[in-house]
Amino acid sequence: MGNPYTITFGKEPSQSIPRFTETNEILDAFLNDPPNQQTFLITGVRGSGKTVLMTEIRKKLQEEPDWITVELSTSQDLLLTLAQTLYNDNRLSKLLKQGGGISVLGFGVQLNSAIEIQNPTLAIKSAMDKYAKQHKKLLICIDEVISNDTMKEFSSIYQILLREDYPIYLVMTGLYDNINDLRNEKNLTFLYRVPEVRLRGLNLSTIAANYAQNLPVSESVAKEMAALTKGYSFAFQVLGYFTYRYNGDHKAALPEYRQYLEDYVYEKIWSELSAEDKKLLRAIVSSESGKAKEIKEFLGWSNEKYAPYRDRLIKKMIVDGTEYGHLKLTLPLMEDFVQMRFA
Repeated sequence: MGNPYTITFGKEPSQSIPRFTETNEILDAFLNDPPNQQTFLITGVRGSGKTVLMTEIRKKLQEEPDWITVELSTSQDLLLTLAQTLYNDNRLSKLLKQGGGISVLGFGVQLNSAIEIQNPTLAIKSAMDKYAKQHKKLLICIDEVISNDTMKEFSSIYQILLREDYPIYLVMTGLYDNINDLRNEKNLTFLYRVPEVRLRGLNLSTIAANYAQNLPVSESVAKEMAALTKGYSFAFQVLGYFTYRYNGDHKAALPEYRQYLEDYVYEKIWSELSAEDKKLLRAIVSSESGKAKEIKEFLGWSNEKYAPYRDRLIKKMIVDGTEYGHLKLTLPLMEDFVQMRFA
């Protein structure tokens, strides 16, 4: 058997920890009749499992006979790509032909048996009319959204399709800053009303059970390893991967575990922080108690200056503020990383 864990971003791991609560929240809302929600945003730090959760949602709905699923990328023209997929994908085009053929409205001539889309919005509406008649529902998945022109245009048209009561559903993943930028665009404030699924740490007991099952380690060592991940999804994969390579010796794997997290996640996170964000992180890791009072005294900041930076780091899910008046970092071994930046 090969290594059951992966250290490659974007690759679906063979071992993963299910997120039953989040999965059921989205599926229950979509499958309810009428649906409770038709749009969800999945957010979390890099490597928190956003793509894995979205993929799980898509797979579950693909199993439903009345659901059609499409995955799009913000690097493409979203509306045109969606229209082309609906009409040129063999399976989907058959459904449209069953719904009464293809209208010329919004289309050009056929080229090499593929339909040329001249007006993507009209083409999508025509497709959705036919899906509705067949009681079909369309799920669109977009990974790692950013506030670019194609995303703004797509979001505007999607909002119209919702208002016109089309059976269209959307799941998007993204970092807090990118989602916030999109929400603040003119005419896209409806996204503030969209439910946001924030991916916190995985269940440590389930991580430990997974390690004990897939690695030559004892239950006590598996629990120790789980604690070292802090429930961070990417860390779960990385520690498992290198421990497997070291034949179950997780302590021998720790240097590579630490370096991989720093090189592939923490350096990128750090580069996207402001100077004041970084100062606050330093104060948090330098504080013995993690109390807000001690952190503010370390920085010499007033509460008015401290509050917005605290709130932003919590929303980025780099800092945990669930214990009233206390702050701590959410990611494993990041305390050492921060201290080294100021050494």
